[in-house]
Amino acid sequence: MTEAPIALFGGTPTVAREAHRAWPFFGARQREAIARVLDRGVVSGASAPECVGFEREFAAYAGAKHALLTHSGTSALHLALAAAGIGEGDHVIVPAYSFVATPLAVLHAGAIPIFADVDPRTGLIDPKAVEAAIGPRTKAIMPVHVHGCAADLEPIFASAARHRLLVIEDAAQAHGARWRGRPVGARGAAGGFSLQSSKNLGAGEGGVFVTNDDAIAEAAHRIRNFGQDVALQDREAFAAARPLDGGRPLMSGRIGWMYRGNELGAAFARASLAQLPEWTARCSANADRLSARLARLPGVLAPVIPEGSTSVHHKYRVLFDAKAAGLDVAPTTLRAAMMRALKAEGLEVVLWQVAPLPAQPVFRTRAGFGAGFPWSTDHETDFDAAYDLARFPATAAMLDSSLILFSQSCPLIAQPDELVDRYADAFERVWARREELVRWALRERIGQSGVE
Repeated sequence: MTEAPIALFGGTPTVAREAHRAWPFFGARQREAIARVLDRGVVSGASAPECVGFEREFAAYAGAKHALLTHSGTSALHLALAAAGIGEGDHVIVPAYSFVATPLAVLHAGAIPIFADVDPRTGLIDPKAVEAAIGPRTKAIMPVHVHGCAADLEPIFASAARHRLLVIEDAAQAHGARWRGRPVGARGAAGGFSLQSSKNLGAGEGGVFVTNDDAIAEAAHRIRNFGQDVALQDREAFAAARPLDGGRPLMSGRIGWMYRGNELGAAFARASLAQLPEWTARCSANADRLSARLARLPGVLAPVIPEGSTSVHHKYRVLFDAKAAGLDVAPTTLRAAMMRALKAEGLEVVLWQVAPLPAQPVFRTRAGFGAGFPWSTDHETDFDAAYDLARFPATAAMLDSSLILFSQSCPLIAQPDELVDRYADAFERVWARREELVRWALRERIGQSGVE
């Protein structure tokens, strides 16, 4: 009997696209939380009850003394940097693989991002590359717990201690991830999470600043309130009958921003936070089962979690080793062919990032805020050399030879167990025909000259 063709070549797709669940969930808890805000009639304010309640509950969840709700993950990261004293012309080491918000937050603080290569199997910042990137202007290291996987912080903290640097954590994707048994985010001086809809704790838009340092927390609170002379203890004076009124003169003592969150988003996030441990446990079990299936396939590399770390699997990146799979083909061709074939099977498949962060135009032109600021504050560093893409071979190799299963709208955490199993079925089906698939891709020039 002739084996049925894969969907790309006329077969029946493995997965029906409508079988996917969209994210975030809008269940009874979330609807009740929104109704509670509307019934109360208080929809804004740094001291509003849902905001404060969420901050206290998230702080406990993240193992932090302080948590402050912000209007985005990017503003949470900016708060962390600014409140910790990072400013004009300082260098902050960031990974060459992350979302652009990581280095943009550094720029917002007036500081300069210095990129370090990553581990090609995990996508996490390479501690050796961090050490090599440290210079006289370096003031902080910003590891990213990318894809929801906790970075190995031990060598990063060791480098920071040797050079008297701060560690600011980008935990935007990593709600609940742990390193050595404790939650990430506030292990360094400060950190930031995102509440954007695609995140495991999605609430539309929003972010959370966290720290265990009282002084940094107070500074962050002032910065997110226009730089005004406010204190965290002032929240106790909140009057629900007059939620928009306060007793302090509106005097700004430093440059600040309006980075507060809002009651509706806080209520939604608070309701989802109560369910997050359950969602995360199911997501992790599904990721483990999927990885076990993919590990049987020659040349397919499932996500790796460093020893001592856990992952909440915000993203699920699969790498290909063409040689181990018995294929003689360029990585980008194999990647593009697999994307075509898996999508034809009904899977959600994305690339997310396609090049190291220094390849983005904002870092190529370095126009900054005008006249090249903040790069213009540094006349010693050769940024053409520092941002040369040849310095980040591991990042480039990882991106060229991998793809992400599931998508922003339909992430792994949202999917039922049986659908995840169907993903493994589809992957096995396509991989079994990989030689035929590669011949087709070479004939059609798929993955060449920008054709995906």
